[in-house]
Amino acid sequence: MQIAVLKERRPGETRVAATPDTVKKLAGLGCKITVEAGAGAGANISDADFKAAGAAIAADAASAVAGADMVLKVQRPMSADEGTDEVATLKSGSYLMAGLNALTMKPAMQALAKQGVNAFAMELMPRISRAQAMDILSSQSNLAGYKAVIDAAATFGRAMPMMMTAAGTIAPARVLVFGAGVAGLQAIATAKRMGAVVYATDVRYAVKEQVQSLGGKFIVVDEEKMKAAETAGGYAKEMDEDFKRKQAEAVAAEVAKSDIVITTALIPGRKAPTLVSAEMVASMKAGSVIVDLAVESGGNVVGSEKDKVVITANGVTIMGHSNVPARLARDASALYAKNILNFLSLMIEKGTGNLKINFDDELVKGTLVTKDGQVIHLSLAG
Repeated sequence: MQIAVLKERRPGETRVAATPDTVKKLAGLGCKITVEAGAGAGANISDADFKAAGAAIAADAASAVAGADMVLKVQRPMSADEGTDEVATLKSGSYLMAGLNALTMKPAMQALAKQGVNAFAMELMPRISRAQAMDILSSQSNLAGYKAVIDAAATFGRAMPMMMTAAGTIAPARVLVFGAGVAGLQAIATAKRMGAVVYATDVRYAVKEQVQSLGGKFIVVDEEKMKAAETAGGYAKEMDEDFKRKQAEAVAAEVAKSDIVITTALIPGRKAPTLVSAEMVASMKAGSVIVDLAVESGGNVVGSEKDKVVITANGVTIMGHSNVPARLARDASALYAKNILNFLSLMIEKGTGNLKINFDDELVKGTLVTKDGQVIHLSLAG
């Protein structure tokens, strides 16, 4: 099987879909890998590194995909109206693995189908035990949660831990995390390690023990509704207006006391829920910091702006960095590439290196969005 690894062209995207380590492993399975020149530059991986691992280096994307059975990317290919038509370079009948944002980018999925590309949307990987090592949302969110705390601490004008000195005692920073998924739990753990007092809120009661195990304090709103708020796939359901009102009341006082607020709440295929109102932001002390990790999906915080750092009239800094994992490009690429390797390995015939896909596998069914010129994923029907 011929595999092509393309350079990412979207603004701010520094990651790459393969590393020298995964190239070696794929070559060991009998695959031939071609990497577009400069694909790893944003993650400080040189063409020489890829070449030493056994990859061929192509001068451009068209050369890289020529003859490729499988194309690996981090983000979905760009279309002509985005400035560079990457979709047109893909060969009909070839396969694509990338984070496609398929549920919210249906026209892009239709364009891939029209091109004849069979596309796997890696963000749709089922959240079951055997797929954990292939879950790009988890691997990338883990880094985002960590980076959110680091960014907040760097901006916050005070120390994070309690410090007892001869000159007096410095109180620890108070951190509030909205959402106790992968990103939220990592944010809790990181803030706790840095010495902060950490509180967390989530609609799912099931995460209470996880929050507490990391040293955080869990805010309970409506126990019965919270117990029913988790989908079979492990995501949080969107809650009714009554719960949202109660949650806002319960956390409003906590927001006002917090030095740092980190929001991570996302609903697959939907706009992110608004959790921090303008009134809550206005109640915070000057010098406080908010990091909105959901800013790409509309944001959890009123006043957050994509790719901007906003300072409010009352002196609160709202950070709206998008694509936070790309700000840790080397590690993010390593984890993403390993996710891809683990999934792709299921499709490589042992001994020959040929592509052999089991279309009845639930992991394949869960992620394959286009096939044979059609959009086939049930979530994209209609």
